Amino acid sequence: MIELMRTNDAVIISFVEALLKDAGIACFVADRNMSILDGSIGILPRRVLVGVDDLAEAKRILTDAGIANELKGD
Repeated sequence: MIELMRTNDAVIISFVEALLKDAGIACFVADRNMSILDGSIGILPRRVLVGVDDLAEAKRILTDAGIANELKGD
């Protein structure tokens, strides 16, 4: 799997998960439970990972949804 995006915003993560699920693209949110270490203040970003074969399609979906600024820079 490869990193698609990284953010502290739980709403964006939920939105991305829903978009990818609707498109049939499996994703994994890494570091979701890191709030244990940061005291639930949200300073540690969560990473959304997708399969290498799905990366281009996932980027297109996020771009079409208007959140391309959240994509990981190459």
